[in-house]
Amino acid sequence: MRSIWNGSVSFGLVSIPVKMYSATEERRLSLDMLDSADNARIRYKRVNENTGEEVEWKDIVKGYKNDDDSYIVLSDEDFEQANVKKSRTIEIEAFIESTDVADLLFKKPFYLEPQKEGGKSYNLLRDALKKTSKLGVATFVMRQKENLSLLGVYEDALVLHVIRFSDEIRKPSDLKLPTTKVTKKEVDMALNLIDNYTEKFDFGKFKDVYNDQLTEIIKAKASGKKTKVQKFESKATPAKDLMAQLKASLEKKKTKKAS
Repeated sequence: MRSIWNGSVSFGLVSIPVKMYSATEERRLSLDMLDSADNARIRYKRVNENTGEEVEWKDIVKGYKNDDDSYIVLSDEDFEQANVKKSRTIEIEAFIESTDVADLLFKKPFYLEPQKEGGKSYNLLRDALKKTSKLGVATFVMRQKENLSLLGVYEDALVLHVIRFSDEIRKPSDLKLPTTKVTKKEVDMALNLIDNYTEKFDFGKFKDVYNDQLTEIIKAKASGKKTKVQKFESKATPAKDLMAQLKASLEKKKTKKAS
C-alpha cells in the first residue's frame, strides 16, 4: 500500500506520527467509453479556453474567480499556509459515544500506521478507544480541503473515518413522505419478521454478484455467444395486501430455517 498523507495525530499533549492509507478499494470492471461508429476510444483533453490548445499538467494552476471574472492564482505554498497545523496534524478535539453518530455522516475510511517512535503512543490511543468504545472527533486538511473525521479502531488498527459536515446533509423534510397510518397488528408482524431475519453480521458472506455476472456476460460476448435477457419488474405491495405478504414472508423464512 502507498501512503496518501503523512503527519501526526494529537490528543492533549500527546503526538503520534502516522502515515495514512486508504482502507478500501474499488472493485469494479474497468470500462472505456467508445465511439459507437468504430469503437475508437474516447479521450478527454485539458484544453485552453482561449487558444483551444491542450495544456500539460505541469502548466496547470488553480485560481479563485473574482466578481470581475479575473483570477487570483494560488500556489501549493498558499494552500499550505492557509492552516499549516491542520495540513500536518489530525487534532482530536473531543471524544464521543459511537452511538451518537448517524450512519449518514460517514464517507470514507483510512487506516493509520505509526511512524518511527510513535508505536507506544499509537497503541495507547488504540487500546483506550477500544476499552471505552468511544470515537475521537478530529479535523485535518488533505488535498486542499478541511475534513471532519472520527477516529476509531478496526481490528488492531486505528481507523480515521472522514465524515460529512452538518451543512452537507440535505434535510429529509424536503422529501414527500407518506402519511398513511399502519395498524399495530401490521407493526407487530413486521417486528416478528425482522426478528426472524436477525443474525450476527458476517460481511464476508456478501459478494459483489453484479460484477461477477457482468464478467460472465463479457466472456460470453467475447466467445460469440448470445446472452439471454432476463426480465424483472418490481411492483409495490398494495396496502390491502400488506398483512398477507408479511405473513407469507414469515412463513417462508420459518420454512427455510427448518430445512
